[in-house]
Amino acid sequence: MTLRAGTTGRFDEVGSGDLVDPFPDLHPPLDRTEAFVEAGRCLYCHDAPCIEACPTGIDIPTFIHQIRTGNLDGSAETILSANIMGGTCARACPTEVLCEEACVLNAGESEAIRIGDLQRRAVDHLLAKNGPHPFSRAESSGYRLAVIGAGPAGLAFAHRAAMLGHEVDVYEAQPKPGGLNEYGLAAYKMVDQFAQREVDFLLGIGGITVHHDKKLGATLSLAALKKSHAAVFIGLGLGGAAALNIPGEDAKGVRDALGFIHDLRQSGPGNRPPVGRDVVVIGGGNTAVDAAVQARRLGAETVTLVYRRGESDMGATGWERDLARREGVTIRLWSRPSAIEGGDRVSAVVFERTRLLDGRLQGSGESFRLPADMVLKAIGQKLIPSGLEGLDFEGGKIVVDELYRTAVPGIYAGGDCIARGTDLTVQAVEDGKRAAIAVDAALRTKTGS
Repeated sequence: MTLRAGTTGRFDEVGSGDLVDPFPDLHPPLDRTEAFVEAGRCLYCHDAPCIEACPTGIDIPTFIHQIRTGNLDGSAETILSANIMGGTCARACPTEVLCEEACVLNAGESEAIRIGDLQRRAVDHLLAKNGPHPFSRAESSGYRLAVIGAGPAGLAFAHRAAMLGHEVDVYEAQPKPGGLNEYGLAAYKMVDQFAQREVDFLLGIGGITVHHDKKLGATLSLAALKKSHAAVFIGLGLGGAAALNIPGEDAKGVRDALGFIHDLRQSGPGNRPPVGRDVVVIGGGNTAVDAAVQARRLGAETVTLVYRRGESDMGATGWERDLARREGVTIRLWSRPSAIEGGDRVSAVVFERTRLLDGRLQGSGESFRLPADMVLKAIGQKLIPSGLEGLDFEGGKIVVDELYRTAVPGIYAGGDCIARGTDLTVQAVEDGKRAAIAVDAALRTKTGS
């Protein structure tokens, strides 16, 4: 049975999670005819702006043309040669503000090509065949590399390094690989265990060993890894939750939104995590929307997403915001939390209305109260620095140069944990790929090969 937290603090049965799946596929895949028609709309631009807008530089016109000509295998290989996690990115990447926003058809009266949907069509076709891995490994280099974190950056690094002939050990703190793809994306974006199927495909190249329950600062040390490997890549992501720093934050019913999503993703029908009757989500990014929509689908009567600035400042894309509203989520703007009430268990959140004064966000002194028996914090993540001694940091993230080198020779980093770029899966994949190429070049220069 699906459970919901009542306002009294107890949990009441509100429906059966076994009868209706509340998290069907958000984007049903294109069938053969739909993909053929959509691919036929592409103008196959020279110097296509969609390629420039893709952080991984996928040759989008080519892969679309390959779909148009019925060459789905070739299309998938074009995608995966640039982005080995193209399946997840097709599902969760904000294409509406990247490649699809850059589509030249937007300049006219037509809608942009559905690039993400076409990408999914090709990659899903290849993975469903369960055939040989499409890429082969180079001759063995004799080097063994270490990767900390089996998220998008770490796995992309591992795959490219394996392609280049290196042996790779991936050390992961969680019992499953995948990082945010497995633990942090909404259930309706990653149905049918796709994150694990994609990892299995990626590992099919060979030369990669994943070691689970290995946590930096506890069972791992940079010094030991550096001693036993030719190079180390850090792809930790951001594992710590930012705090609200307001009274009542420790009350029962208040939790990190990613923790809520984590529990939901690892549950199944009949074993869903409890959800409140009145849920308040604090934050303005895609994680806030993911948490809010999933809480609503689990049976919450009211879900209110509250953000401290205006809608144009929200990290969530317009498409995500529209999704939240369609699902019955109320979005309230220009408000920041000042206290959580209820004593032992949350009963309400007090917000102060905000405004811009001389370009700076200020409190107005006017407040309001929202009833809540569950509060989900989605105000950002932070890097856990344990075990990262000796590295340089900026803004709480690891400093790297243009080749992803840290302040310690032989140690590289990429993805959300570094102090540049955007916190997107697609950017993490590109970081991992480029870092592996940089490590390979450094090692071959060292040996003269």
